[in-house]
Amino acid sequence: MFMSVVASRGRLNRAFVTGLLLLVALPSMAGQEIARIPFINAPPGTAGLGGGIRFGNNPYISSGESDEVPLDLIPLYLYEGKFLFAHGTSFGVHFFRNDKFSISALASWRFQQLDPGTDPIFDGLERRHQTLDAGLTSTYRSGFGDFTLDWVTDTLDKHNGQELQFTYRYDITRGAWSFSPFVSWGWQDDNLTNYYFGVSAAEATAARPEYDTGESQFFMFGVNTSWQVTDRILFFGNVGFGASDSAVENSPLVDKSNFSQAFVGGTYMFGNVFKPDAGEDRVTEWSWRVNYGYQADGNIISEVDQGDFSKSTFADTNIGGFTLSRLLEDGKRVDFLGRVAVFRHFEEGVTSEDGLFTADEDFWSFAAYVMVMGKGYSPWTGEEVFRVGFGFGMSYAQQVPLAEQSKQARKGDNTSNFLNYLELQVDFPLRRLFKAKWLQDCYAGASVVHRSGIFGSSNILGDVSGGADWITAHLECVRR
Repeated sequence: MFMSVVASRGRLNRAFVTGLLLLVALPSMAGQEIARIPFINAPPGTAGLGGGIRFGNNPYISSGESDEVPLDLIPLYLYEGKFLFAHGTSFGVHFFRNDKFSISALASWRFQQLDPGTDPIFDGLERRHQTLDAGLTSTYRSGFGDFTLDWVTDTLDKHNGQELQFTYRYDITRGAWSFSPFVSWGWQDDNLTNYYFGVSAAEATAARPEYDTGESQFFMFGVNTSWQVTDRILFFGNVGFGASDSAVENSPLVDKSNFSQAFVGGTYMFGNVFKPDAGEDRVTEWSWRVNYGYQADGNIISEVDQGDFSKSTFADTNIGGFTLSRLLEDGKRVDFLGRVAVFRHFEEGVTSEDGLFTADEDFWSFAAYVMVMGKGYSPWTGEEVFRVGFGFGMSYAQQVPLAEQSKQARKGDNTSNFLNYLELQVDFPLRRLFKAKWLQDCYAGASVVHRSGIFGSSNILGDVSGGADWITAHLECVRR
């Protein structure tokens, strides 16, 4: 793993721990530097999962009902590759990297938003949405700190603006602990600034005059901390404080000239795709899988896992998929696998049971996840007789599946193309039934595909409470 743990840590400094807890308890609106986690230093090929919580205040005026940002769960899907990377709230492609300099294409989630439904004082305002920004990031590493320059622009046609941010950071490592104080300066153009803090003529009232912000600048400082508990487990706590200029401060929507941000959580590293932790006979192991099935009525947890395999009453659709797996770490009873899957949703011309939605065409969805695969053996012969796997990761669909549209509409809830992904797999080795050489390392069984928003607790998943499931039959073959 990318950081070693010292054998003896001694007693924690109580004053430091108390101070850290006070800092991370501060209200927040998470930014790019606050969302930065130490996983970025992992060796190429490392895969992991984690979670964090952001919380705090925002600069918007309030009647006392919306000053604090509700707790927001952020699932962290982690991968550091030779070229591709996913760092939880950002992902992208490395163009060039060495010990001193790097430049990458970057896409990062902007958590800033204004929901008029949170406070009566916002009546008459249009909602200001979160969005996905994309651009370039470049870092120069020196003996006296790291210098990073980020440029991003909107990709979802929300603010249609641009942002430039320059950050200086100094990393300090003391055994299992790391501390990274930083200072940032940022510039936002008038489109971005006005989207979140301007007031249009249609929104103006006697108490809320029309206001055009123009461009703005902001300044931030803070510290990111981490504790490497084991070679695989890491906890982090990040905090920052900042202030905007008069363009934002003078907005009728704002009553605070400064803001604070925090992000706390943990990660778990499963292994390395390029250098699996496995025996010599399995170090090159990978597999392919094909599956096909139908839309399920129940949920993977509480219904499907209890034997309810009934078809959906929301939409009668099918799904087909192709999955590639790479061994991350082997074990006698449990393996860790890194997986990517492509699914074709067959929904063209299908109408939901409530008659409200009709799919115009078939579409694709994509999943990246880590699978924990357990193996069962015969107590008499010691031979493998079955496998049971559970996967966790992320899913992106080109269109929101019909069943999800129908389910969410009945509840009056949101939908999202990007959701959390779960998978349950049960199969048995075909070598126990067939002698054909090509089937000796193949398995047949059932797999359950699940998309959900983690109970509406995550902004990055669209605050979706609900999802959809598909029950499929599969054939998987292992290759070395």
